[in-house]
Amino acid sequence: MTNLAGLIAFATALSLSVPVIAADNYIVGVVPQFATQIISSTWEPLLEELAAKTGDTFELVIETDITQFEVAFERGDYDIAYMNPWHAVIAFETQGYVPIVKDGANSLKGILIVKADSEISEVSQLDNAEIAFPSPNALSASLLMRTELATLHGLTVTPLYVRTHPSVYLNVALGKSLAGGGVLRTLRAQPQSLQDQVKIIYETREVSPHPIVAHPSISLEARLKIANALLEIAAEPEGAALFAGIPMQQPTSAKLEEYLALRDWRLREFYVAN
Repeated sequence: MTNLAGLIAFATALSLSVPVIAADNYIVGVVPQFATQIISSTWEPLLEELAAKTGDTFELVIETDITQFEVAFERGDYDIAYMNPWHAVIAFETQGYVPIVKDGANSLKGILIVKADSEISEVSQLDNAEIAFPSPNALSASLLMRTELATLHGLTVTPLYVRTHPSVYLNVALGKSLAGGGVLRTLRAQPQSLQDQVKIIYETREVSPHPIVAHPSISLEARLKIANALLEIAAEPEGAALFAGIPMQQPTSAKLEEYLALRDWRLREFYVAN
């Protein structure tokens, strides 16, 4: 009996001496290019897998529109966020966010669409036209597109902001806007019947794709743990399928320098600050 009591006391002391590593809780933001339910169904499974890999928890927060998303990351509301390349520049300048993972397979460029049966075939025909865009600062679909139309083509246009990429395509297809800015991957995500009602007449220059960024309050060690876990998930067939929904076909490490290069493109002149 004495020996049993001693063993229990020893085991209790041993368990108390083992340090308990607390899990971290991270707030995750995603640029709202799509409807809330689509973002949730895409990101929640990935974040659950990331939690299983790291032992941490990840809480997804979805804003109602891109403007609210910008306000949130400029305040530093997110620990981790998925955003467009110019947002990554602003996020670095305002809060010190740094890119950790991006898609290594695809670059990003904007497209300008008109109705499939439209006589418009060149951007020069759109001078002084009203053009639909998701939001002022959606990079390739709006910010870069508006910058290029003005600085490379000398056009003056009236922007109509309709919140999301699908809304842009619908506005053009229904004839509510003469043209609209988007990106190829979101256009291809639309029903074929909608895609058939529009045509592409212009593409912007290519930029590095959307990165996943981390707030500087996250230690370098924790950032590396999260980045490595994401890359491990992407290397597994089931994980690759999760990333494909973002879409991110070939996740790889991201560097801040490739995004800061955008400062030379005159985008700041057309960026709408909140």
